[in-house]
Amino acid sequence: MKQTVIAVAVTLVCVLLVCGMGGYAQVYANTREVPIYCVDRQDKFVSISFDAAWGADKTRSIMDVCDNYGVKATFFLVGFWIDKYPDMVEEIASRGFEIGTHSATHPQMSKLTESQCREELLTSSRKIFEITGKAVELFRPPFGDYNNRLLTVAKGLGLYTIQWSVDSLDWKGLSAREIAERVQKADSGDIILCHNNSDHIVEALPAIFESFKLKGLTAVPIGQLIYRDGYHIDGSGKQISDKSTSTVV
Repeated sequence: MKQTVIAVAVTLVCVLLVCGMGGYAQVYANTREVPIYCVDRQDKFVSISFDAAWGADKTRSIMDVCDNYGVKATFFLVGFWIDKYPDMVEEIASRGFEIGTHSATHPQMSKLTESQCREELLTSSRKIFEITGKAVELFRPPFGDYNNRLLTVAKGLGLYTIQWSVDSLDWKGLSAREIAERVQKADSGDIILCHNNSDHIVEALPAIFESFKLKGLTAVPIGQLIYRDGYHIDGSGKQISDKSTSTVV
């Protein structure tokens, strides 16, 4: 009898643990928010972006190559970079490139309080607006690090939080060929991550843009790639339109 009671008790504990953990995992999965990693579209539009936190030597050359190929990229700028290179910020905007915030001080923002997150975003966005006269709509978290608190704060400030689906790994010192080979995998709806001062990014761009031509891809700013309303984001970070058609706005 005693053994039977023990066996039943053990069984009940196991069931509770499994169901409890499963229930917790399900609730967590249902409540975890995700930013936009890519966009579900079949119209051959992609976006290439450049994070700027340290150095600016290659920024003008990046824009020159983009202009030669008719590409308008998105630059995510950190506040202290803006302070150091205000003329470059102005040139990025005046040449028709899109600017988003990459925070004010490039911290690991999941470790910040709500008020600290808000200050990072407000401060950096204000600096961009004061130079360009354009309101900021896009935000990329430093290190790609985020949590629900950060995403909620960003959304409350009218910002779309943007990650990436194709990583060039240009910051690792890869050769131009290696960078291009990684980015050439991009397809419709992908968002490509590059950096404005990596070693071989300028040399890699022509091969990247030539590959776009061969695949029939057109590079547009992220602000034109994403949907502004009538969408949802699935668990993988893909932004999906709730409408039947997908067209660039």
